[in-house]
Amino acid sequence: MDTDILTIREVAEYLRITEKTAYRLASESKIPGFKVGGSWRFRKGEVDQWIEEQRRVNSKNEN
Repeated sequence: MDTDILTIREVAEYLRITEKTAYRLASESKIPGFKVGGSWRFRKGEVDQWIEEQRRVNSKNEN
């Protein structure tokens, strides 16, 4: 089943960060996610939007 919902492991892999870092960022609401039965889940589209926002912010800060 192909889905756009990612687990903490999958989002960590997608962002190329550790699971611990992904969990911390999610807990601090720094990446968009939600909990299902105590487990973090992430919509890939929202993560992609967040990446783009981070790119824009970082680009502005460099100028």
